[in-house]
Amino acid sequence: MIDFLNALEKNNIYYKLTKTRVESIMVEVAVPGQRWEIEFMDDDTIEVEKFILDNTMYDEKELEILFRDFSD
Repeated sequence: MIDFLNALEKNNIYYKLTKTRVESIMVEVAVPGQRWEIEFMDDDTIEVEKFILDNTMYDEKELEILFRDFSD
């Protein structure tokens, strides 16, 4: 994982570390048009999930959907 983080820094790729599960540490990477979540698991496996933007822009009405669909 250290080698991976060093490579990101060497290549000037923005990242932040997050811990969302007990069995992993997540590296969140932001590049133009994409966000990557790379999880380093305690069993030495690596999971990569990519979120690719489609350049769709929304107005403030979309905020209603956020609260309607994702509130407790």
